[in-house]
Amino acid sequence: MRVLLTGHQGYLGTVMAPVLEAAGHEVVGLDAGLFADCVLGPAPADPPGHRVDLRDVTAEHVAGVDAVIHLAALSNDPLGSLAPELTYDINHHASVRLARLARDAGVRRFLYASTCSVYGAAGGGDLVGEDAPLRPVTPYAESKVRVEDELHALSDGDFSPVYLRNATAFGFSPRLRADIVLNNLVGHALLSGEVLVLSDGTPWRPLVHAADIARAFTAALTAPREAVHDRAFNIGSEVNNVTVAEIAEQVAAAVPGSKVVITGETGADPRSYRVDFSRFRAAVPGFDCEWTVKQGALELADAYRAHDLTREGFEQRFTRLAVLRAATDAGAVDETLRRRG
Repeated sequence: MRVLLTGHQGYLGTVMAPVLEAAGHEVVGLDAGLFADCVLGPAPADPPGHRVDLRDVTAEHVAGVDAVIHLAALSNDPLGSLAPELTYDINHHASVRLARLARDAGVRRFLYASTCSVYGAAGGGDLVGEDAPLRPVTPYAESKVRVEDELHALSDGDFSPVYLRNATAFGFSPRLRADIVLNNLVGHALLSGEVLVLSDGTPWRPLVHAADIARAFTAALTAPREAVHDRAFNIGSEVNNVTVAEIAEQVAAAVPGSKVVITGETGADPRSYRVDFSRFRAAVPGFDCEWTVKQGALELADAYRAHDLTREGFEQRFTRLAVLRAATDAGAVDETLRRRG
């Protein structure tokens, strides 16, 4: 297929593009480039692509495309809370507009990167399946719910949206993010000797490696239509349903000499949920996640050492909110997060 991959210069897109290409697909990227320079180690080889803000996509960008994989978004809760109106403008309205353009251009499959955060305050009791009530507690998660609803309304006999609700990502990417839980804790352990947990450590988190997300999207791209059409799928593995305190212990084991410090200063986190991932395995026989939290912590520690992660990079270059603030202060982007020039 000829696949338009939005967010191809992001944390997940940088991992996903080569997986898609290895499966024989022609990848065309689309990215605003805000995080293109957030590279740790050798610069990745990007596929050809469009440097364009998601809000400025036109019919030309989706012409001749067989499928769209839509990753591009303001991609975490702190960003969403900082500017909720921009989160809805980019994550919600621009995403739905992209889908309409794709449908009108004859694109048949539209894979949407949603999130398990839509379950928000589900608690840590029973495993949460795709039909569970959605209880988003942040603008980021709320924007994902709204897009899923509107993509459902757009679906028809020709246009087939699929909603892949990723667990919290982890693992090394050439375009690193240090502001997601496992990546953050490993970096803090290496740089300070402490695995610093600001919550009380009790919330449950489902985690999934970036490479397993890439494999899941690649599998969903060519799965039989009747297996995936207009359906939501949790992406991850039950073995990676872990508490924040358990994540911290795995990090301490991966970074010898570090110690777990749970301050509890931010109190109990309402985002706590354990997730059932069996629906996707049933829809796409043969698929299962390959990475555990333990393996991911070891991978990250090795990569951080090999590429000489610094505190400046950890706190500034690989933290999305810090990157956007620095770009704004430097005049590289305006108050709406559009690139200048």
